[in-house]
Amino acid sequence: MKYAPRKVYIKENNVYVELSYTDFCRRRQADQSYMDKLFIPIQGCLLEVVREQYAEFYKDKERWRYLKKLDINYSLLSLEGFTDSEGNILDFIVDEAVDVAETVVHAVMVDRLKAALHLLSGSEQALIKALFFEELSEREVGLRLGVTQSVVNKRKTKILVKLRKIIENKI
Repeated sequence: MKYAPRKVYIKENNVYVELSYTDFCRRRQADQSYMDKLFIPIQGCLLEVVREQYAEFYKDKERWRYLKKLDINYSLLSLEGFTDSEGNILDFIVDEAVDVAETVVHAVMVDRLKAALHLLSGSEQALIKALFFEELSEREVGLRLGVTQSVVNKRKTKILVKLRKIIENKI
């Protein structure tokens, strides 16, 4: 223990007796049976326990020490990282990698695109769906429609220009 405990609790006649640390040291020097007693530190005090409790306490303490060492070695997050300087638990963690403004703009643009797609003709919607939602190549779409890849590319370009104008007019 790095500092003297405030109190020592020993068992006498199956009842805990509170002693100052100084009194405990005097008794231990006077009576060698005190050397065989086992204690665990609890909140700045020493508490006499039986061998099983002592072994369980230090087994658990060693386990936590081992886990903390693993956390440090593998840079794992600990719950201690979710507290402020005063030990209060933080309500949230800010993900600085996410740009909230960019996410909002993206969501608005997706909504506008969905609305604009409904303004296209059926064949234009089918072409956009095949290229961008089914992720087919221009060549595969051309084979499906019975046209060349270059025709599909020209149609796609015209449709994208049309979509851009629709979306820009809604701004």
